[in-house]
Amino acid sequence: MSHSTVPRTDTEAEAKNNRPAARGGAGSAKQPPAAGQSLRLRLKRDRVLLLMTLPAVLLVLLFNYVPILGNIVAFQEYDPYISDNGVVSILNSPWVGLENFQRILEDSAFWNAVRNTLVLFVLQLVLYFPIPILLALLINSVVRPRVRAISQAILYLPHFFSWVLVIAVFQQIFGGAGILSQLLRAHGYDGLDTMTDPGTFKFLVTAESVWKDAGWGIIVFLAALASVSPDLYEAAAMDGAGRWRRMWHVTLPALRPVIALLLVLRVGDALTVGFEQILLQRDAVGPGAAEVLDTFVWWNGVRNQDFGYAAAAGLVKGVISLGLVLAANKVAHLMGEQGVYKK
Repeated sequence: MSHSTVPRTDTEAEAKNNRPAARGGAGSAKQPPAAGQSLRLRLKRDRVLLLMTLPAVLLVLLFNYVPILGNIVAFQEYDPYISDNGVVSILNSPWVGLENFQRILEDSAFWNAVRNTLVLFVLQLVLYFPIPILLALLINSVVRPRVRAISQAILYLPHFFSWVLVIAVFQQIFGGAGILSQLLRAHGYDGLDTMTDPGTFKFLVTAESVWKDAGWGIIVFLAALASVSPDLYEAAAMDGAGRWRRMWHVTLPALRPVIALLLVLRVGDALTVGFEQILLQRDAVGPGAAEVLDTFVWWNGVRNQDFGYAAAAGLVKGVISLGLVLAANKVAHLMGEQGVYKK
């Protein structure tokens, strides 16, 4: 009679069910930590990861959060020449309360900078933000990998150029003695100088930003497209969906979380529209067309030595930017996306 694998008694069956799993078997898999695990145990468990992130945290604290304490000079008539020690200068500078903020509200140059900043932000949001998405979709549709790689490299190359080089390239093309003006004069037309025209300056700045940084955005969206399963495209094609239908119902929904996140970050960065880029061209078109909040702060703080007033303007800009981030993130949550942080 052959041995049976069925337990002979109820006691033996119960013992078999309660027997611990063999070492190395499926039952020996490490269980996830309990939700109520103490802080000490979690720190001990994640100590290696915490040590790896410690240098980055220290750098962020040193260069991003410690300088926030310097905003106290916005409430002072700060004089850095009182002492060689910056802390001593802050402690000995006279307090003026909200006087600097009152000056901001009454300064027409500040409101002109705000208007120019918002105009440039809207233009870059409407004209610049969709271009990396469209280019990423175009490159992703290319079948040959070699052509795709070359196209991506060419579009990404200007990201490594400095703003000085970018503006020099545009000057050689759109300047008064540029290629375009020479071509127009050779055919009997008047030349043009876009680089010194205040009316077209905002479009010029947007075009420079698109040419320089669109390649960086392409990489982000291509990475998101790489995570889309080919099975979704095959299923859509079997259902009769054409190329445009597949892009609308498969590709764009896959990109929506990334688009929402980058849009929130872009809105939070709305009042920062390129300090170096605009400062290099400010004198060519005049402060009326080129003055933005960053150049306004630099001009009053560094050039005019009015540090308290410049710090107040910078503090107002920071508070407004924080409010824009929170508002945009709330809109992302209402759209069903995660945004910068979860609900």
